[in-house]
Amino acid sequence: MAEVRARCEEEKLRLTPARECVLNALLEAHRAMTAYELLDRLRDEGLPHQPPVAYRALDFLVEHGFAHRIERLSAFVACTHGSDHHAAAFLVCRGCRTVAESKLPAPIRGIEETMSRESFTVERLVVEAEGLCAACAEAGTDTP
Repeated sequence: MAEVRARCEEEKLRLTPARECVLNALLEAHRAMTAYELLDRLRDEGLPHQPPVAYRALDFLVEHGFAHRIERLSAFVACTHGSDHHAAAFLVCRGCRTVAESKLPAPIRGIEETMSRESFTVERLVVEAEGLCAACAEAGTDTP
């Protein structure tokens, strides 16, 4: 969290109590969380907890690289690779909803080069792989 605060100060970004609360919840969860799950955390912390508050906080965190949206789950996770903007790969467990983040290897960057040749600007490149984590596979989890 200290890195996030330092970057916000350096870049003159406003880390509001709601944004900080949402990021702390994501950091502590170690799994993807929906905006509605985050509303409970905001309420528990005595902060405004209407849906727009959570969505604005999430928009800020995603825009500045502090969190990622997991499209498959319509949920969010804290960025575990620093707050730099990077192409990411996510291993999404359909059993327990844990999400492991990895930076995409260099060969994937070829996609960006191809799109550049086609006069298409890649703003975000994300790969999501769905399956079962080791714990869910061992437990025989068959469905979410």
